Amino acid sequence: MADNLSDTLKKLKITAVDRTEDSLEGCLDCLLQALTQNNMETSEKIQGSGILQLFSSLLIPQSSCTAKVANIIAEVAKNEFMRIPCVDAGLISPLVQLLNSKDQEVLLQTGRALGNICYDSHEGRSAVDQAGGAQIVIDHLRSLCSITDPANEKLLTVFCGMLMNYSNENDSLQAQLINMGVIPTLVTLLGIHYQNAALTEMCLIAFGNLAELDAIKLQLVEAGLVECLLEIVQQKVDSDKEDDVAELKTASDLMVLLLLGGLEIISLEKRRLHCLYESMQKLFEGGKGNVFQRVLSWIPSNNHQLQLAGALAIANFARNDGNCIHMVDNGIVEKLMDLLDRHVEDGNVTVQHAALSALRNLAIPVVNKAKMLSAGVTEAVLKFLKSEMPPVQFKLLGTLRMLIDAQAEAAEQLGKNIKLVERLVEWCEAKDHAGVMGESNRLLSALIRHSKSKDVIKTIVQSGGIKHLVTMATSEHVIMQNEALVALALIAALELDTAEKDLESAKLVQILHKLLADERSAPEIKYNSMVLICALMGSESLHKEVQDLAFLDVVSKLRSHENKSVAQQASLTEQRLTVES
Repeated sequence: MADNLSDTLKKLKITAVDRTEDSLEGCLDCLLQALTQNNMETSEKIQGSGILQLFSSLLIPQSSCTAKVANIIAEVAKNEFMRIPCVDAGLISPLVQLLNSKDQEVLLQTGRALGNICYDSHEGRSAVDQAGGAQIVIDHLRSLCSITDPANEKLLTVFCGMLMNYSNENDSLQAQLINMGVIPTLVTLLGIHYQNAALTEMCLIAFGNLAELDAIKLQLVEAGLVECLLEIVQQKVDSDKEDDVAELKTASDLMVLLLLGGLEIISLEKRRLHCLYESMQKLFEGGKGNVFQRVLSWIPSNNHQLQLAGALAIANFARNDGNCIHMVDNGIVEKLMDLLDRHVEDGNVTVQHAALSALRNLAIPVVNKAKMLSAGVTEAVLKFLKSEMPPVQFKLLGTLRMLIDAQAEAAEQLGKNIKLVERLVEWCEAKDHAGVMGESNRLLSALIRHSKSKDVIKTIVQSGGIKHLVTMATSEHVIMQNEALVALALIAALELDTAEKDLESAKLVQILHKLLADERSAPEIKYNSMVLICALMGSESLHKEVQDLAFLDVVSKLRSHENKSVAQQASLTEQRLTVES
């Protein structure tokens, strides 16, 4: 083959100059055959032969060989190392000119060639951009979108793929396509050709790329994309065909992506934030919207992908108090609990995680907590205590923490649950999973802070939880430090005798000294550390530690602190230390 290929390349150099079409066509056929047998090796030979530069002169609309030349370029550009040489050989401009051809095969192979050259190649994209290729392709999509014969659908698929490769992970090119009107064109395509698996998949992936631009989500919603996606889901939901299952997944994933507000991302510009929020609210329509109702119907489905998408969508709709309150009042909690129940034994981690995410978000508004507690959410969530999957553990902890916020009775009931507290103490040591470790500590603290119950404190002491609360007081997060100090102050006030030994062995007094002496400690940390010091004076052994560490020096300096509360507490603490010394 190697000798034949070398001969073909030599012959091609001559015939390319002579333009003997029959000979030229024979050489091109040999090249295509060689590329089919071993693409990489043949591409290397083509690059080494210097033949690429000749191809630009062969890319002429009138020639019968043009489609084959474009096909060869498409094949060699499958190799990453060939993309920049294709650009350097000046092939982009003549290829873009060929996009004006009326010949369908020429358009198909040209679209493939440009798409492959653009794949993961900054130079390729830049050259196509400068040659104006994107606008011509969008115009073609617009004019051909209503024709449903197989050959045309194949061409449309290639053109969508070309635009996808052209703009993938490139914000400025994605924005350019949007300004050229690609969104309504792709929505129209999707609406007409949803029966064509390859074209639908390509459109969905293209939308997925564009939807990464946050401000675009509202445009996608307004263009009617969601309705198209719902139609695809409805068509494919009962099918076992591999292509249909893939389409269902892509369509439902894209639905969730459109709803993803990212509202926790504080660094977003307000305009973008508004767009994200507006697109979600437009689909929610006060809980009466067709889209919201359809998504709701996915949760009891037997299809895991739809259950997952439905639960994620609910979690995303639950981004403001109004939506959360409406959903809880209209029975969404029961639907989510039923879904969780179906996955206790089944163990589908993604569905468990999504359903718990939704419940956690719904539990944020104060008025929802009591309703969700009385509906039995804690019991439903506790069934997953045995889970060994960190994402499920993390959401389970977050859901319980949200539910007991300012709910004393629920906090006490959970805090006396020895199985739960022992599991929390175990997860407080999950050093490989910082999120689970952090949430476990926060829930331990919350059980004490919200219940203010001696029984809860005894359960936590008995289970070995005190040392984790003391460690939590050294967290890099001020909110966690503060939660720990408040919980420890309650322990010292309510059950100091029970906790005394654990507080001593965890070196609490030394930690408090460091926190007070550290100039970087936040005012609330200094304040609560001093409150805790005063509470510890009731223990003889801890009192002695306080005296040995010369706390008076540190505290007296804080009397002149710029924060009035800290300064006042410093005076009170100084008096207490002086009296007790």
